[in-house]
Amino acid sequence: MHVLIVTGMSGSGKSSVMDVMEDIGYYCIDNIPPKLISQFVDLCRQSETKITKIAVAVDVRTGDMFSEMFRSWKELKLADDVDVKVLFIEASHEVLLRRYKETRRRHPLAEKFNGNLHEAISYEHEQLAQLRGINDYYIDTTDLTASQLKEQVRKMFLSNFSDSLTIKVMSFGYKYGVSTESDLMFDVRCLPNPYYIDELREHTGLEACVSNYVMSFEQSRMIYDKFTELLDMLIPLYVHEGKSQLIIAFGCTGGKHRSVTFTERIAKYLIDKQYHVQIYHRDIKKV
Repeated sequence: MHVLIVTGMSGSGKSSVMDVMEDIGYYCIDNIPPKLISQFVDLCRQSETKITKIAVAVDVRTGDMFSEMFRSWKELKLADDVDVKVLFIEASHEVLLRRYKETRRRHPLAEKFNGNLHEAISYEHEQLAQLRGINDYYIDTTDLTASQLKEQVRKMFLSNFSDSLTIKVMSFGYKYGVSTESDLMFDVRCLPNPYYIDELREHTGLEACVSNYVMSFEQSRMIYDKFTELLDMLIPLYVHEGKSQLIIAFGCTGGKHRSVTFTERIAKYLIDKQYHVQIYHRDIKKV
């Protein structure tokens, strides 16, 4: 079991980190009392869903219980079936001060210091000194944007950077309404329609007879090449910007022939490129 403890200065970007960890398949818990970490790991061991990757965020919001962090960390270190790591995140005093002023968020220690941000940040920095010394991973977000921070985290915890993106490729029929969930939508009604071929009408693009017919035309092959060329350019840009899901939709009149053919072929192309792909045919069973 892999356990990542995410900690560091308030306002340094822990929430952004946890968003990434959730996107790449970690079971995430925010602001858990440190003394409960070991108990939570035990529950995951017993879970029928086989939870093997956990990320927990711990910070000064836990108050006096924060001292329990070391005990829990040591317990997990001694466990034979747990690989525990600590990711520590911080930013400069000046940048943290500016972030709180710009967002008008309340520092978790603000009340303790009567609203004095300088004192709250300084105190938190002192309290975290020991944790800074046991980190396995360290990120200084002083000069990072939120998207740059997420990119760094993905590079740390993914062997293949593109694994952070799930691509859903779907077909639909325009006569049943356009796809409202798609990020990229392509209309393939410009291609010859198998519906008007009697022996193909009752078949779908999942079958070779229809798929081969659709792709037998030069314009179909040319459009397919243009689609793959466009996706080769766009998908790395979406990954770089931190998008966790991309929905690509192909539409034809009824959603059974041309759109299904292109959905299947583009999905296979992306799978061969090692992307995580889901396939969905919205209207294939409609009359």
